[in-house]
Amino acid sequence: MSNLNKSVKDLLIKKALAKRINQNKKKDISSHRPNHYIGSPDLAKYCQFERFSAYQQLEVLHKGAEQLEIQDPFFKQHEKLEGGITWIKGKKYINYANYNYLNLANERAVKDAAIAAIEQYGTSASASRIVSGERAISKELELELAKTYGVDDALVFVSGHATNVTTIGYLFEKNDLIIHDALIHNSVLQGIQLSGAKRFSFKHNDYYDLEKILIKERENFNRVLIVLEGLYGMDGDYPDLPKFIQIKNQHHALLMVDEAHSFGVMGEHGLGIKEHYQLKGTEVDIWMGTLSKVLAGCGGYIAGNEALIKHLRYCAPGFLYSVGIVPATAASSVAALKIMLAEPERVHSLQKNSQLFLKLAKERGFNVGFSQGYAVVPILVKNSTKAVSLTNYLFDHYINVQPILYPAVEEKMARLRFFLSSHHTAQQIKETIEKLALAMKAI
Repeated sequence: MSNLNKSVKDLLIKKALAKRINQNKKKDISSHRPNHYIGSPDLAKYCQFERFSAYQQLEVLHKGAEQLEIQDPFFKQHEKLEGGITWIKGKKYINYANYNYLNLANERAVKDAAIAAIEQYGTSASASRIVSGERAISKELELELAKTYGVDDALVFVSGHATNVTTIGYLFEKNDLIIHDALIHNSVLQGIQLSGAKRFSFKHNDYYDLEKILIKERENFNRVLIVLEGLYGMDGDYPDLPKFIQIKNQHHALLMVDEAHSFGVMGEHGLGIKEHYQLKGTEVDIWMGTLSKVLAGCGGYIAGNEALIKHLRYCAPGFLYSVGIVPATAASSVAALKIMLAEPERVHSLQKNSQLFLKLAKERGFNVGFSQGYAVVPILVKNSTKAVSLTNYLFDHYINVQPILYPAVEEKMARLRFFLSSHHTAQQIKETIEKLALAMKAI
């Protein structure tokens, strides 16, 4: 037999032996597998989305609304939006259902900046920034944000919610403690859960309650993070930030402020809660904000010292493994920021409108909760069914506002949430309050 034929024969024998060994392994596995596991009908329910408990709860709410003949107020299709006005099915509505606080998303210069970025860079970053490299417009946005906050640097993420999740989830771990306001945003809670850190909450805006927790718990943990919002988007109030800074310094903790709703809204020039209290940017360790409100884009950012931003830029999963921000979005946010700084009268108009709405609502005896009259004014009605009915009544009278219902809030805290714009007119606000009063009587 030739050497070639012998080699072929050896190879065939090896393949046959390998096949038999694999078959025996499979038989061994099958023989040891519990019979009740194979095709058990008891496990099939875990493959049915209809049987997820959260979905079933949602269906109960929807079926209850159908029985009461209450129309679903959500996901209306808008055809055009501008300032305090929107068009739905060809009809014009006074609009209180978006975060376009300074109407910058509708500015010609902002739109032109986005169009120019598309022409230069295309419609997508097409990969993470560490893979695809930088676009000058993304860096410009980060440098402008850092300059605005008076800190070393900033980092932009493609999602505001993910900004909090990945920053908190990455920086902190099981031997750390995170203490947050009782009304903090869901994105913070998700980030804490991801981190594995111990979690406590303190009573809303109550720095005395925070300090009691720190006195009792601080020595049991390595790093401690305190998380607040600059303006609470559900309630329209804000914390006594200087007091929280004082406490965090005394107890050697880090402080994070979520400025999703306060940047562009508070302060003489819209520079947020920092300007409202005349603080230095370096007095807060982690500034967070979003691009989707006054900055006319989509995404989020972290601003702080060089070590923080460098660490996140090279290691935070939500940045490192995510596509970079769309160049057009970065460009629109740069343009919006420049207009905001150049035209503080927009901020003044927003603040004036918000105070007018709050004043008229209080005069009518409406429950405005904690609102301080900065862009967000809730009207608490303490019943989800009533909130939806009021929303639908107002919509029938050409006012668009959304309800906030259980389980997003406790049933007794159900509300209508009004977002004010610099471009609402005094007449629109007065008309809204009048119609809301009629709705309260009618429902």
